[in-house]
Amino acid sequence: MATQDLARVAPARSFDPVATRGEVEEFLVNEAALLDEWKLEEWLALVAEDGRYLVPSLDSPESDHRAALFLISDDRRNLGSRVKQLLGRATWAEFPRSRTRRLVTNARILEQADDWVKVTANFAVWRFQHDATDCYVGRYIHLLVRGPGGELMFRERRAVLDLETLRPHGKLSFIL
Repeated sequence: MATQDLARVAPARSFDPVATRGEVEEFLVNEAALLDEWKLEEWLALVAEDGRYLVPSLDSPESDHRAALFLISDDRRNLGSRVKQLLGRATWAEFPRSRTRRLVTNARILEQADDWVKVTANFAVWRFQHDATDCYVGRYIHLLVRGPGGELMFRERRAVLDLETLRPHGKLSFIL
């Protein structure tokens, strides 16, 4: 069958991509800087109204937050409360707050539709607090959408840790 005939039989689906790889990489790098600089309110503005922040358990990283226990499973309202607590003195584990340094790399677009893009990237977050240094390593799996102003936003932000345990403290008191 000629190429022209194939095009008539199965026309290629054509749509403008939600985001290019360059846009995704810039978004993730800027997002990491906001978290490292403790600009949590600006970071929260990157989360859509129907957004979720998820950190699955270490032993079941592929589980569904509606059916399994997660380390963190926040909707936008709960995430706003978390940010408010972190910026105040209500979260004793983050007073004084941790210093963090994030590396985000190997960003890839996994899938796109007309109004969303699914991306992944690897991360390493170093946390410095009380003369201790911890390193959290894993991968992000994000569902990004365009906001009302055309900016990229998180509909789902999933941080999947590659750690076997959360030693020595056993908790996450900051935003991955």
